[in-house]
Amino acid sequence: MEVEKVVSFYIGEMEDYLLYRELSERAKGELCQKLREIAEMEREHALFWKKVLTRAGVNPPEVKELSAGKKLIVLLSKVINPALLISLLETGESGTVKEYFSFLNEGSLPAEERTHLRRIILDEIEHETFFSEEAKNLGLSNVRDFVLGMNDGLVEILGTVTGLSAVYPDKPFLVAVSGSVVGVAGALSMGIGAFVSVRSQKQVNQALREKLKILSEVAPEKAKVKLKEELIERGLPEEVAERLIKEEDIKNLIQIITAGGEESELRSALFTGSAYILGVLFPVLPFFIFPSSLVALPVSLLLAGGVLSGVGGLIALFSGIDTKKKAGEMLGAGLSAAGLSFLFGKLLQSFTGIGL
Repeated sequence: MEVEKVVSFYIGEMEDYLLYRELSERAKGELCQKLREIAEMEREHALFWKKVLTRAGVNPPEVKELSAGKKLIVLLSKVINPALLISLLETGESGTVKEYFSFLNEGSLPAEERTHLRRIILDEIEHETFFSEEAKNLGLSNVRDFVLGMNDGLVEILGTVTGLSAVYPDKPFLVAVSGSVVGVAGALSMGIGAFVSVRSQKQVNQALREKLKILSEVAPEKAKVKLKEELIERGLPEEVAERLIKEEDIKNLIQIITAGGEESELRSALFTGSAYILGVLFPVLPFFIFPSSLVALPVSLLLAGGVLSGVGGLIALFSGIDTKKKAGEMLGAGLSAAGLSFLFGKLLQSFTGIGL
């Protein structure tokens, strides 16, 4: 058994307990009550890991404070509706399920503790489902898509204006206009793609829902087999899928598997296109202001780099991964694309003579 991993599990559950307890104090109504229930459940999970550590002869560390990232979440909850933060916490729960299932498969726990860990995994899946449903109920299910869509627009147009700067160093307005045209075209493409994707998914979900309902009436056992296949296709471990099939009502599982059919394709299209356009704004704006492309470019890179780092940090914060590492990855990817685009622009200029 990897003691360090169990210690990290214990600390994570204790921090989650403190986090959800804090958020519950800023939430209202049913959300407040649910967060309190989840907080208590996380405390029970922490006690399980404490018991595992004690059996191994290890004293678990005392956890009285949140990590820096979770302190930031609490701080944000003072100015941002906790419901908005809830919509982003789902990703962290998904990562926890994967880590716990991987540890379960290592086989280092005795039978009784393995059974307990399976129940904990089911709890975490329930939390993930709750966060996802809460986001949908509050119309916040597109928040992460917005952040990622903005990132797509930023990286793509940063590469465009960087490449054009190499070709047209003395024509920043031309670079700005060209980048804007490409950005608008990209936003329309992303928006239309989102519209088609959501509509298609609604149709697929509706057809699957009807098929499973009919199958559950005429052949319940075959319906369970189909439900298990669907759960596994959605990334759920086979062992957990089997347990859900045994313990959950078929109608509830059908509803969970085919959820998401109420999303508006028009809203999704507008949301995605707007996010992309916002991402376009940062790298393009300096070229409308400065008299030289080579002067505007460093400002564009600085603005884009700051936003990329912020987006990477935000994604890492709610995913439970290293913030600096993720921010560095996002920044490195964006600047690498910009650098290669600049080299390509110079190469194109040398072969064609454009801009000289």
